[in-house]
Order: sequence, then structure tokens, then C-alpha cells
Amino acid sequence: MKTMKSLSGVLLVLMAGVVCSGAQTDPSAAANGAVADAGKSAQTPQFQTRYPRYKIASGDSFDVNFELSPEFNQTVTVQPDGFITLRGVGDVNVAGQTVPELTQTLKTAYSKILNDPQIVVMLKDFEKPYFIADGQVGRPGKYDLRGDVTVTEAVAMAGGFTESAKHSQVLLFRRVSDEWVEAKIINVKKMLKDGNLHEDMHLHPGDMIVVPKNTMSKIQRYIPSSSMGAFTQFGRF
Repeated sequence: MKTMKSLSGVLLVLMAGVVCSGAQTDPSAAANGAVADAGKSAQTPQFQTRYPRYKIASGDSFDVNFELSPEFNQTVTVQPDGFITLRGVGDVNVAGQTVPELTQTLKTAYSKILNDPQIVVMLKDFEKPYFIADGQVGRPGKYDLRGDVTVTEAVAMAGGFTESAKHSQVLLFRRVSDEWVEAKIINVKKMLKDGNLHEDMHLHPGDMIVVPKNTMSKIQRYIPSSSMGAFTQFGRF
């Protein structure tokens, strides 16, 4: 609990650093600003699909089965550097690959010694989907993400709001790329008051929900992943 409270404190400091300043732009810079915005739009991170494929990470293990060459069947574990050691082939880097990508990587590796290898990959031990709830909730922590869970349901799973919670500014952090994490403010108070949960967002694996204590009117939508390092000790975000 002390760790979670300290994370909340660090998060508020982070948010203070990314609060939009609202500074005025002088008219003479408007044209240049428009050109700059046009360039930035091409680089704006895109929101992830709702059901992203799982990516292999260090510590994961999986079975590699050969339909026509069972003598090569094996169970491998991804090493801390992202490599696996394959029978008859050697070391291959597989970190960050989805299962279809991993299957193709293995086929390519074994095609050097087998003719058209038919390979089936079965995940055996891997990180289960999860979300993190922090801030002004009854039981801050890391929770298994089972089935379809929305923001309000996640808050309920984490013990609900505390008396000091700012219901109208619940923060949802979601990774959108290796370099960026998107931050959204969700007005749960209004949704519950109106009895309309149309905007109650569905969680993705690795999402972080933070219920603040103090009012924050604006935050920067996209935050560099490096700024979120303090919040990944629970697992991959």
C-alpha cells in the first residue's frame, strides 16, 4: 500500500510536468505553427486495436512441435536477452514477436536443415493480461484482466473510489507504441450521474487507471514512454 501511495505521488508530479501550459501563440508565429502541426500530424501515434496480439517476452516458454519431424519437438524458454536456443539451429531472437511471426521465424530458421518444415507453436508459460489501478481507490494494485472489463468495472474491482477521489478526472494510460503512452481523462462522475455508460472505455491488457485526489484540468495527450518508467514495476505496461 505504501508503494502504491508513493507511485500516486510520483504520478501527480509527472502530471504537473505534462500539464498543458495554455501559453498564447503570437499571430506572427501562426503560419509557422500551422506548418509544424501538419508535420506532426504525420507522426501522431495511432491508437492500438482493441484486441492486440500477444508478443513474446523474456521468461515466456512455449512448445515447438514439428508435424513431419517429431524428433525436433522441444520446449524452449526465452532468455533475458530475447533469444531462444533451438535444437539443430542454435540461437534465434524472438522477443517482441506475435505467435504467427514467431512461427514464421522458426520456419525460416529450420528451412536451412529441413524441407518445408511444418511447425506449430503453443504458448506454455506467459504473462497473463492485466491492468493496474492506482491512486484514490480502495485497493490499489495489479489485477488480472479477464474478459471484457470497462473503466468503471475496473474501479469497482479495485475497491471503488475513496472519499477523496476526483471522480470526474479518472486517468487512463495506454501504450500506443514503443515510444508513446496515451493519457485520457474520463469523467466517471458524469457518466454515473447521467446513468449513461456509453463513454465507459473498455480496457486493454497493460492499461493503467489512476484516480487523482487533486483537480487537473488538462494533461498532455501523448507522453513519452520513458516518462512512465516509474509505473512499470508491476510488469510490462
